[in-house]
Amino acid sequence: MMASPGQDSPFNTSALFAAGHPVSVSLPASPSRFDVARTEAEFPPRHPAAIVPDASRMLSLPPRPSPMVSVVFEHLEEVMFRSQPIPAAASELPDAQDSQSQVLHDGSMSGARMGRSKARRDTSYDPFKTWSGKLEKQLTTHLRVVRQPPPQEAEPEEDDEDAATSGRPYSMPRVHRFFAALEGPELDKLRSSEELVLPSDKKWPFLLRFPVSAFGMCLGMSSQAILWKNIAISASTRFLHITLRTNLVLWCVSVALMCFVSALYACKVIFYFEAVRREYYHPIRVNFFFAPWIACLFLAIGVPEMVVASLPHWLWYVLMAPIVCLEIKIYGQWISGGQRRLSRVANPSNHLSIVGNFVGALLGAIMGLREGPIFFFAVGLAHYIVLFVTLYQRLPTSETLPRDLHPVFFLFVAAPSVACLAWARITGEFGYGSRIAYFIAMFLYTSLAVRINMFRGFRFSLAWWAYTFPMTSAAIASIRYSSEVKNAFTQAMCIVLSVVATLTVTALLLTTLLHATVHHDLFPNDISIAISERRPKNSPIAELNELHANSKDADAACRDLEAAYRP
Repeated sequence: MMASPGQDSPFNTSALFAAGHPVSVSLPASPSRFDVARTEAEFPPRHPAAIVPDASRMLSLPPRPSPMVSVVFEHLEEVMFRSQPIPAAASELPDAQDSQSQVLHDGSMSGARMGRSKARRDTSYDPFKTWSGKLEKQLTTHLRVVRQPPPQEAEPEEDDEDAATSGRPYSMPRVHRFFAALEGPELDKLRSSEELVLPSDKKWPFLLRFPVSAFGMCLGMSSQAILWKNIAISASTRFLHITLRTNLVLWCVSVALMCFVSALYACKVIFYFEAVRREYYHPIRVNFFFAPWIACLFLAIGVPEMVVASLPHWLWYVLMAPIVCLEIKIYGQWISGGQRRLSRVANPSNHLSIVGNFVGALLGAIMGLREGPIFFFAVGLAHYIVLFVTLYQRLPTSETLPRDLHPVFFLFVAAPSVACLAWARITGEFGYGSRIAYFIAMFLYTSLAVRINMFRGFRFSLAWWAYTFPMTSAAIASIRYSSEVKNAFTQAMCIVLSVVATLTVTALLLTTLLHATVHHDLFPNDISIAISERRPKNSPIAELNELHANSKDADAACRDLEAAYRP
C-alpha cells in the first residue's frame, strides 16, 4: 500500500520526477500517533481560506493529515521502516567526494582497529616494564604504517593507565612491606590479608617468572667442571685414568648454560627492570645476586688447559669488584641493624655471600696473587663465624624451614669446603687450618646426609640445585685431602663423594629439562615481587585471623623465652 501526499502537501511529486535521475529521500520515523496528537491538540483545524500558501509557514506548521495518512498512522506499529540510500554510479560522484569518503572510511576502520587492539592489550604488567612500558608503546606507534590519531573515547583509558603507572601501589615497597605482606623463611608466600598487584588467576610473562635464583644451575654445572679437572690431575685419583676431555666437555656445557641464563636475565633487566629492582630490595632474594659472579669464578678456576694456559690478573679484579660492592651493602646492613639486621634476615641462602669470598681467595691464589686473596679470606671467615652462630641460635620467633627448602641446608657445607681449599693454596700446603675447615665440612655433610627425611616429601623446584655445588665442593676437598693423607679410606671417600655429586647434578639437570619442556611448571608466578607498597584495606575477618595468629606467636615467644613475663 502506498500513500500519496494530499493536495495541500508542500511536496510536489511532479517536480521530483522531472529531474533526469532518481533521488531517494530518507527521513526518520516518528513515534506512533505523536504527530496526530500534536496536530489535533496544539493546532486545531482552521478555515481553508486562512491557510497562506507560504513554504516557510507550511514547514513550521504541519497541516492536518489526510484520511489516507491517518490510516497509515493507525497501522504504524505493524509497519517496519527500511530506508536505504540508492547506490549511485561512480561517474555521477565527483572525484574529490570519492577520495574524501574513502579517507573517512579508512580512518574510521583504522581507528576502530586501534581501539580494538588497545582494548585487547593487557596493561596489568606495564608498571613492571622498563620506563613503565612507554618505550613499547612508542615503538609500536612509530612502526605503524598509517599513523592515525586515537579515538576520543580511548583517552580516558590512557589517563587511567598513566595514573596506574605513576600511582603509589606500583612503586617500590620498603623492606618492612616485604615482611608484612609475605611470610615463610624465604618470604615467598603471600599473607591472606594481602593482594597482588598482578593478576593471580593467570600465568604471567616468562621474564617476570624468571628469578635470579636460576643462576643456581650455573653454580652446579661449573663446579662439576672443577671436580673432573681435579680428578684428572690429582695423584690420588690417577688410577681412574680420567682425561681432561671430560673437563673440556663439562666446561663448554657450563659456559653455554651460563650464557643462556645470563641472556634471559639480561632481557629481564632490559624489559622488566622494576621486577629486578624488587628482587634486589628483597631481604632474602638479594643474596642470589652473588650467584652469577661465583659461577664466573668457578668457570675461571675450572678452565681447561687446552683453552688457556694462564689467566690474566685483571680478570680477577673484574670478577671481584661486584662482589665487593654487594658485600659492602649487605654486611653494612647486618652491622647497622634496622629492618635488614642479620637476626631478622638470617637464612641459609646468606651463605652465598660468604662463599664468594672463599672462591675469590682460591682463584687469586691460583693466579699467584698474595694480598688480595688473604683480604677476602679474612672477610669471609669473620662473617662466616657470625652467620654460623646466628643460624644455629635461631630466635624463638623465627620460622622453621619448610620441606621445600630443605636443600638449602646443604649450603652449610659449601663455605668450609671452599675455605679449606683456599687456605691450602694461600699457604702452599694442606696444613692444620685447612684440615680444621675440612673436618667441619665433613661433619656437617654427614649430619645432613643421615637425615633421610630431608630428602623426601617435597616437590621439585629450583631450590633443589642447592644440593649440587656444596656436594661438589666437599668432593673436591676430599680429593685434595686424600692427596695429603694417602690410604684406602680417603681414596674410597673421595670417589664415593665424587660419584654422588655427579649423579646428583645429572639427575637434577634431567629433571629440570623435564619440568621446563614437558610439564611447563619450572617457573611459577613469582609472587615475591608483586606486592603493593601500601597495605590494602582488609576485611574484618582477615584482620581477626591475622590478629589471632600474631597473638599465638607472641604466646609462643613468651613460653620459649627464659624468665619472660607477660605485661
